[in-house]
Amino acid sequence: MSKADVFIREAEQWGAKNYKPLPIVIEKAEGIWVWDPDGQRYMDMLSSYSALNQGHRHPRIISALIEQADRVTLTSRAFHNDRMGPFLHKLCETTGYEKALLMNTGSEAVETALKAARKWGYDEKGVAPDKAEIIAFENNFAGRTISVISFSSEEDYKRGFGPFTPGFKIVPYDDVEAFENAITSNTVAVILEPIQGEGGIIIPSFGYLKKIREITAANNVLMIADEIQTGFGRTGKMFACDHEGVRPDIVTLGKALGGGVFPVSAAIADDSVMKIFTPGIHGSTFGGNPLACAVGMASIDVILEEHLPERSAELGEYFIKQLRTIKSPVVKEIRGRGLFIGIEVKRDYGTARPFCEKLMKLNLLCKETHEQTIRLAPPLVIKKEEIDWALERIERVLTDT
Repeated sequence: MSKADVFIREAEQWGAKNYKPLPIVIEKAEGIWVWDPDGQRYMDMLSSYSALNQGHRHPRIISALIEQADRVTLTSRAFHNDRMGPFLHKLCETTGYEKALLMNTGSEAVETALKAARKWGYDEKGVAPDKAEIIAFENNFAGRTISVISFSSEEDYKRGFGPFTPGFKIVPYDDVEAFENAITSNTVAVILEPIQGEGGIIIPSFGYLKKIREITAANNVLMIADEIQTGFGRTGKMFACDHEGVRPDIVTLGKALGGGVFPVSAAIADDSVMKIFTPGIHGSTFGGNPLACAVGMASIDVILEEHLPERSAELGEYFIKQLRTIKSPVVKEIRGRGLFIGIEVKRDYGTARPFCEKLMKLNLLCKETHEQTIRLAPPLVIKKEEIDWALERIERVLTDT
């Protein structure tokens, strides 16, 4: 039995079986590469669902973590700390919003946005108590909390967890008319992913986001953009909404904001929305802790100073172009923007999982999503010759039918 098998067996014996990971154990990592306990090296083509845009253990981010850990790590929000103000300033300056509310995980950022939208609807729009409605879209993914799965269209996420939080409507994605028809006088917000990541790298028609923005503005409805996976350069712009020049009312951020080192998330908005928060009505023990703030500042600095959005745009265009030259009967469609790419497998050839398992045996790590799609999302620090290395293995697997 290998060292990896020992670790896998222990995890399966003592852990709840809420995941079905590939049968690999990662012991160390650097940049775009990871190693198992037996010394085998693999290329990371998943980036922990875009939490590792800056690569594994980026020296600058690790240095910020260690330096801050030697000073103070947690203060709670009962007191101020000397890292939160500078981090909030940098985050707002970078994103162009007036206020940020710091949390830890992406799900917490989404919950914060939902609460902000509802309270804004009651305080500012004048919706009757407990009548606020929020519109979401089929095939969405925004986390695993009860409120978030309440607007999921994926039955596996919901089965056995009801009753669910009321006040959500679900309409088809990339359908402007369905969205507009769903709006009522009680509608306070719409929440959407500018690209549906977990849904299979689903990219809406160009102009769709702009139309959603126009309709929300005309109806006094807040637009919430979930940029937790797509933010901070993943799609070739700082944010995916930037491709259409759209500025949402609220943006949820996470994953790459923590540089793959520490969980950091945020909901950002202008003061016209954020003023609804007053002391005591919402918070988090760890939200805005000095360790997270120090890591977050370094994470943003790396994204900006190493021009990671621009790298993603250039290398993503190359990656997608080369993938589309592969002649394979297996492939139904290749979708992508920047280094956020999906290869959809035809159902006649089974699901995407066996292809990911074959790629793992060739030392390339990726993961299936929504059964049929191989998701490719490497750290944005990847080099062209490393993409070529990956392409060689992807072509081998897709053509070996």
